[in-house]
Amino acid sequence: MLQPPPPASYKLAWSDELSGPDGASPDSSKWTYDVGGNGWGNNELEYYTNRTKNAQIQGGNLMITAQKETYAGSDGVTRNYTSARLKNPGAFQPSLWPLRSANQDSRGAGNVACLLDARQRYHLQWLAEVRRNRHHGKYREGAGHRSRIPAWPEHRRPRATPTAPFSLPAGQNFADDFHLYAVEWEPGTIRFYVDTALYVTFKSSQWPTGGSMCSL
Repeated sequence: MLQPPPPASYKLAWSDELSGPDGASPDSSKWTYDVGGNGWGNNELEYYTNRTKNAQIQGGNLMITAQKETYAGSDGVTRNYTSARLKNPGAFQPSLWPLRSANQDSRGAGNVACLLDARQRYHLQWLAEVRRNRHHGKYREGAGHRSRIPAWPEHRRPRATPTAPFSLPAGQNFADDFHLYAVEWEPGTIRFYVDTALYVTFKSSQWPTGGSMCSL
């Protein structure tokens, strides 16, 4: 497995090797679920569930599966797609975050990982967003995460800057194999890696006006 280049001063604060049996849910002492289908502030079309049909361990990997199906949730919302949205409720200081993932290359779909603070506000987003065979490293700061309404009110929308796309060499596809995505976060600097290669560094001078990096 590829490993990011960790500075010697870093100490492991959290990890999950997903060693449970095939078909099991991820470790509930490490993961919780967001459940619902009200668009999650992003006009998303799927209903997020906590079913193993949408998220389960397989072969030491966490398989998150989007399904095309009509699903009616207990909140009265009905959607034609389902998926899973998992989160780790721990709090961590600036550090290095690696994620090994295989991403489905599908129009309108993609895998996303992000860091939120305790109030579910975006601070570092996205660690791994792969859409149409491109990885995007983004820093999004500002508005609260309004997950129970169809979309953010305009005055509450987060300011999405800066961002940088990364593509594999010609003929290679993110969907063909696992890749390592990592973000190194320290005061005033964010670095994004794909397969141990540093591809963009953002400095505090690039934050939105009035923005800042905060502890999660």
